[in-house]
Amino acid sequence: MSWCTIESDPGVFTELIQQMQVKGVQVEELYSLDLDSLDSLRPVYGLIFLFKWRPGEKDDRLVIKDPNPNLFFASQVINNACATQAILSILMNSPEVDIGPELSALKDFTKNFPSELKGLAINNSEAIRTAHNSFARPEPFIPEEQRASGKDDDVYHFISYIPVDGVLYELDGLKEGPISLGQCSGGQGDIDWLRLVQPVIQERIERYSQNEIRFNLMGIIKNRKEIYTAELKDLQRKRERILQQLAALQSERMVDGGNVEALNTTLLEINGGIESATEKILMEEEKFKKWRTENIRRKHNYIPFLFNFLKILAEKKQLRPLIEKAKQKANKS
Repeated sequence: MSWCTIESDPGVFTELIQQMQVKGVQVEELYSLDLDSLDSLRPVYGLIFLFKWRPGEKDDRLVIKDPNPNLFFASQVINNACATQAILSILMNSPEVDIGPELSALKDFTKNFPSELKGLAINNSEAIRTAHNSFARPEPFIPEEQRASGKDDDVYHFISYIPVDGVLYELDGLKEGPISLGQCSGGQGDIDWLRLVQPVIQERIERYSQNEIRFNLMGIIKNRKEIYTAELKDLQRKRERILQQLAALQSERMVDGGNVEALNTTLLEINGGIESATEKILMEEEKFKKWRTENIRRKHNYIPFLFNFLKILAEKKQLRPLIEKAKQKANKS
């Protein structure tokens, strides 16, 4: 069974990850490479970069043929699956992420496999392929054979950037192995690897910028609603403690104006934090609701409706006049 092409979109990637039973992560699109923007998203488990693939382009960087055994690297042996493979390259190398039973079993099963066999194992995973192909666009006619991309077709490719055991790697399934981009202290939750990867991606964008502007950069990050919910609960516990201290002072009739004033000031700050965290949670819920709606529309098959609509227009003798009117409009333009 073939793999469909899927849209490069954070809502699509987030639902795809959820369908693979991974918990506690989401995908966010990045519009800036400045460190403040990257820092605000931490922990960032990995970055996915989409660019226009140019056949025959030389890359003289050293490919690691015998990589770190803790690094999961799979060769891409499937057409149209580079987006899912880029996502898996990050998830399989993120020990802090609950990747679920399916991916955990696949990771354990392929632990000692070479990269080609890892790629074949992904291809043979019914769960991964089903999740990927759930975003297939309905087609009125299914060709017996998919047409191969021609030399004039635009072909886009996804690669991943991720730190593993103190080394920043570029993972590209079309290469023979991972590429080391240098040592980086800390792990996925630290800013160091983001500081190191920033100029790497910027240089790649500038390399194409003269004749290509279609790039996309996304990060796999910790679920924001879970982060904000934890912050909210912590602030609520702090507020409860402050209220208890204020009540104790009042019950004991202790006149300590400075202490009461300090507690009230802290209470105001905490209440502001609670309001901010609540607002962020609501924004995340609204964003996920929007993503769900967009994905339903992506997956829905509108073709029967369109066929019936055209049939009704034809029965009412309205289709041909509309076609002629459209032709006349096209000729004028």
